[in-house]
Amino acid sequence: MQQKFTRSNIIVWFLDLFLIAFLVFDFGFQNFKDFRTYKLIALPVLLLSLIAFNIHKYRSFNSTLKIKKTARVNLVLLSLLIVLEIISIITNYQGSFLDTFFKERYIIEYGLLFYFFTRLTFLMRRIYSIYFNPAILFVGSFALIALAGTFLLMLPAATTHGITFIDALFTATSATAVTGLIVLDTAKDFTPFGQTIIMVLFQIGGLGMLTFTSFFAYFFKSGASFKESLYMKDILGQENLNSIMRVAMSIVVFSLVLEAVGALFIYSSLQGIDSYKDRGFFAVFHAISAYCNAGFSISSTGLYDESLRFNYYMQWVVMILIVMGGLGYNIASNFIQYVKHFFYNLFNKNNKKFISRVITLNTKIVIYTTILLIVVGTGFFLISEQETFLSEHKTVFGKFTTAMFSSVTSRTAGFNTIDMSNFTVPGILFMIFLMWIGASPASTGGGIKTTTFAIATLNIFSIARDKSNIEIGTRRVAKESVLRAFAIISISLASIGLGILLLLIFNPQFTLLEIAFEVFSAFSTVGLSLGITPELSEPGKYVVIFLMFFGRIGLINLMIGILKNVNTTEYTYPKENILIN
Repeated sequence: MQQKFTRSNIIVWFLDLFLIAFLVFDFGFQNFKDFRTYKLIALPVLLLSLIAFNIHKYRSFNSTLKIKKTARVNLVLLSLLIVLEIISIITNYQGSFLDTFFKERYIIEYGLLFYFFTRLTFLMRRIYSIYFNPAILFVGSFALIALAGTFLLMLPAATTHGITFIDALFTATSATAVTGLIVLDTAKDFTPFGQTIIMVLFQIGGLGMLTFTSFFAYFFKSGASFKESLYMKDILGQENLNSIMRVAMSIVVFSLVLEAVGALFIYSSLQGIDSYKDRGFFAVFHAISAYCNAGFSISSTGLYDESLRFNYYMQWVVMILIVMGGLGYNIASNFIQYVKHFFYNLFNKNNKKFISRVITLNTKIVIYTTILLIVVGTGFFLISEQETFLSEHKTVFGKFTTAMFSSVTSRTAGFNTIDMSNFTVPGILFMIFLMWIGASPASTGGGIKTTTFAIATLNIFSIARDKSNIEIGTRRVAKESVLRAFAIISISLASIGLGILLLLIFNPQFTLLEIAFEVFSAFSTVGLSLGITPELSEPGKYVVIFLMFFGRIGLINLMIGILKNVNTTEYTYPKENILIN
């Protein structure tokens, strides 16, 4: 049995490597179209080999029920690709089978790409079962995604004029960390293939590779191990292990549905605008970028493009997507649950449900803090920027929308509907403050998070009132949350300070304000810049790469993964006060 298992594994890895080589060569090299005969042989051989192997796995008496279910889903997917390809060839037949096949082959190729992604998720799950450290796996998954993205962006078909390793790494890290800082023009320097790679990177980076892995585990009905549930419990912030896979499934579906609806609204807002040839791709790209708080745009000037900066309808759609992504699924789910209970009680007065505790304290803090920051930011920009970028917007609604968009996008989204060089110094400083706070925990955004800022602020008042605990309503905030909040603040300020110091050394030609803005934007994964990113020196680019990466994963997570001692025992030393003030 062990011999058969080993032989089976060898076949699996051989087919996976063959699949990788074929997809990379097919999508990554433009001159692959010259090898028509090779493709005509390789594509059917690869497809039939995958089908044959999955049939073998399904019919093998040694296969477990889990393997049989996976093989069955794979067979359905691969068979569906063949059926769709045959229908497409018959429907679009142009007198030559070869010409028609090569024009319609993308159905199979994109299907195989999806198949490979599912195989990758199963590889990740195999790693989970071997290595037990959720924090390190979380950090490692982002590093692997960024490195894979770097390799893909260096393929000839991804760029129009080639790309260096440092620029590919910078772009891939920026996309994976959902930052949006760019050293190349996404619209002009990357082909549609390269733009698609960037879009996939910030989609996976926004939701997390581990979330996608759990989604496919649920989708394929292959179950989840106890260890995998523990990983996702920490990442998703869930307490109930039994519902972890269902939550991961819900997060992916919720996100994809919201992005699809957003893309439809963005597409409708582009009616009458002829400057974008493929409005569908433009809409999908920006919907995903907005929800994931990535800030990437396939417009060379971002949303400051003349046809977009006065498109207030589109800006409101983008703002809603940014806010929803910045809140996270947990907050949205809790709020939806409250709304359901509210309407149930409204129509069932004789059998009301108790809803006072449906909204959690975490949800209240996140929503109140988010609303406060948006309102204060909008008001501040309306006052400070009346004579600058708001002056070109003639209507009150236009000024209000632009100011509010600047307030929303500053907290990790990174889109710009204004010329950043027109900002006043107070406006830039306040934007740095908003960038530092960022979005909410377990969301697609970065920063120290709204709950961290709220707890730190409430702790100040608690100490001033000589209270030993932070009390909100009839609830007491756990000491562990307070300690973690101040640890995150300390680490963020130390990292930002070191980043500013290094960039000042490597790029002395820029002012302190430009450098500080760049560092805060990178560490908080915002993506806004005062225009210095493409001009950074190579050492400066590496500094920003590390800032983006550590800002996305959270240095506290990495430190926990490295320093946490699993076998700790409960003990208490004698207490002694330290003079603070």
